[in-house]
Amino acid sequence: MTPAMLLAPSQTLVHLSAVDLVIIVFYFVLVLTIGFYLKERANTGEDFFLAGREMTAWIAGLAFLSANLGALELMGWAGSAYQYGILATHWYWIGAIPAMLFLALVMMPFYYISKTHSVPGYLKLRFGEPARAVSAISFAFMTVLMSGVNMYAMAKVLQIVLGWNFTFSILISSVTVAIYVALGGLRSAIFNEVLQFILIWAGALLIPILGLVEAGGWSNLKAQIAANASAEYTHLWSTLGDFDKNPMGINWIGIVFGLCCVISAGYWTTDFLVVQRVLAAKDLRAAKMAPIIGAAFKMMVPFIVILPGLAALAVLRDPSGALIKLVPESVASTPQGVAQGLHSYNEVLPLMLARYCGPGLLGLGITALIAGFMSGMAGNVTAFSTVWTYDIYAPMIKKNASDHHYLNMGRWSTVVGVFISIVTAYIVRHSASIMDYVQALFSFFIAPLFGTVILGMLWKRATGPGGFWGLLCGTLSSIGMWAWVYTDPSALRYIAMSSAAKPMAENMFRALWSGIICVVVTVIVSLITTPKPESELSGLVYGATVIPHEEHASLFHKPAFWAAVVAVVFVILNIIFW
Repeated sequence: MTPAMLLAPSQTLVHLSAVDLVIIVFYFVLVLTIGFYLKERANTGEDFFLAGREMTAWIAGLAFLSANLGALELMGWAGSAYQYGILATHWYWIGAIPAMLFLALVMMPFYYISKTHSVPGYLKLRFGEPARAVSAISFAFMTVLMSGVNMYAMAKVLQIVLGWNFTFSILISSVTVAIYVALGGLRSAIFNEVLQFILIWAGALLIPILGLVEAGGWSNLKAQIAANASAEYTHLWSTLGDFDKNPMGINWIGIVFGLCCVISAGYWTTDFLVVQRVLAAKDLRAAKMAPIIGAAFKMMVPFIVILPGLAALAVLRDPSGALIKLVPESVASTPQGVAQGLHSYNEVLPLMLARYCGPGLLGLGITALIAGFMSGMAGNVTAFSTVWTYDIYAPMIKKNASDHHYLNMGRWSTVVGVFISIVTAYIVRHSASIMDYVQALFSFFIAPLFGTVILGMLWKRATGPGGFWGLLCGTLSSIGMWAWVYTDPSALRYIAMSSAAKPMAENMFRALWSGIICVVVTVIVSLITTPKPESELSGLVYGATVIPHEEHASLFHKPAFWAAVVAVVFVILNIIFW
């Protein structure tokens, strides 16, 4: 492919003004400057992989959330809101808040006290090398696939809105991330994530506000959605009594147990992409407060992520005034779909951006999406680099090397991770939507991992062989269930309990079954094998560990108090949008 082909524009929705270009270029220069500046503070493995463990609760908390709030979230969940309605909000409320609070109050003490570099590192201490190996390899594989999704999301924005070539968009953005992460490590990623958090809100806030104004307020928006799609699209809980009464084809069991108790709990407590940010906190109290701060902001995110997708159901029209109907990515990307000018669910946000933003505002909006992409990709790349270096390379390939050697390996693995991610970005074109693809990955790798970790932390009788076989069987069973439905669609009624289930519902039930399989296998194998003596479980298991408490702290300085405040607001929001 020649440079001319890379730069050749496709159909362009908008054109950037000089002001827009200045804003975008300034952002790229700024993140690279941060990377070069922080290079001098990444001279050891602890500095590069865990930012020296000196982040405050607010910085760690915002980075914790920002690592999740990437272009993947902005584009993916806006598309899912268009596809499934307000049910997508569950992934931000019941699919996040309980798990984030559980991480803060229950699991962080063990991660922080053990001084592990990663979640697979904890499994090594608790269950031994085999369990660590399965976890590390599967997690490394997942992170590069997830990083590829972020690349794909960003490239779609630049392609749809600006007409930039898809491949060129991937290359220019990924090279930028590779440079600043390889230079400054996790500290560079965290500082940029805090910056990106601010930019995302500043740029993305325009679309839901203008969408509500055009629709005539929330009540009128609901009426228009009911007319254009279905009234079921605006109810959070009341349609979950039956599989056939909501656009996702799911019931409350899939949401409460599959999403809240398995996938969400697994993601927010065991996915090293987000846990790594909290481990960078300066002390245990800061490490416990960081997820609580993140949870408070997380509850507000649907306003900039879900609402644009809902607004598009009512206001997204072509120049003739006809309502635009979006289709799955697998349809829009076909030659016929391209020839007809079809747009996919994934393109909701860039289409709304082009609809509302003029010069200056357009540059800010695109910069917000670029910032989201950088945040999501950098999070996956830093997590991949750490797990590869400490949990695959060091124990399996080159043991007992110097800290400087592992530091260099971390930098090189960052570049390799980016390269692999570029390849995986093209896989996403074969899925119906970004978030269907992502939740499928979580059901493969995150759901079983949570079962293993939670049993390891709460049950002293869990053994090394139990942890290994439980994790392996849970992971393989999830992939096997996916393959079964892929080759025989009629199997959906067994996996998702309904033949009406959509891909997202299938993912939730698959996660639930794989989590149960992991727990059952772990328990059975543990009961027939010899456990570690309790003296070796200190700092790793409840009941064998002295948990430090905040002494003489006022009520307003206790993490448990703020967790309770967040929990109350969470309940109120679910009642309001019932």
